[in-house]
Amino acid sequence: MEKIKVVLADDHMVVRSGIKNLLENEGEIEVVGEASNGEEALEQVTSSQPDLLIIDIRMPVMNGLDATKKLNGLKTNTKALILSMHDDEDYILQSIESGADGYLLKDTSKDEFMKAIKTIHEGGKYFSGDISQVLVKSYLNVKDRKISKNVTSTNTYDITKREKQILKMISDGTGNKEIAEQLGKSIRTIETHRFNIMKKLKVNNVVELLKKLEDEPGLKQHIEST
Repeated sequence: MEKIKVVLADDHMVVRSGIKNLLENEGEIEVVGEASNGEEALEQVTSSQPDLLIIDIRMPVMNGLDATKKLNGLKTNTKALILSMHDDEDYILQSIESGADGYLLKDTSKDEFMKAIKTIHEGGKYFSGDISQVLVKSYLNVKDRKISKNVTSTNTYDITKREKQILKMISDGTGNKEIAEQLGKSIRTIETHRFNIMKKLKVNNVVELLKKLEDEPGLKQHIEST
């Protein structure tokens, strides 16, 4: 069985030595290069063409995030695994943006370390449990901000309470005649409200109106709050 070739990049020689011994004792991994900064790491990758670059974030000359970004621009199939002592959300998100295939904390267990390496080598992504929680939290925060933005944007339409009521009935598939009967208004009055609604929402017909409701969850939430 062909071994997984790895380049280690960490500015602490003792740390590199410990990781090297840990990995090579498994028998499935061969450390083909070592580096103390990002520039050296890229040189090692270019010359050794490893399967995986295991790299720390904070290093002199060039940090791990910048090196990972540059790695993606090289003509290589080398994947990047960030191994760091930092569980800070900014570092984690920046590592993903830089193109890293995984992120592990340095206090991870040996079993998880090996699992991460094998997962990435086989084409997957790997983020430890603690890191995954940070990613989920970040995703939910972004999602909440988007929903909040959509809800806020509906206020700029200046839809009246009556128009919101009619808009909801239209979205439920109710026709002008039925709306007029339910609200005790003339069909002409309902048509006028409908015209004003479409003008405010900048749509030309019911199809566009329904699509707008579908594309803007905040707008639909706004009218359903009537």
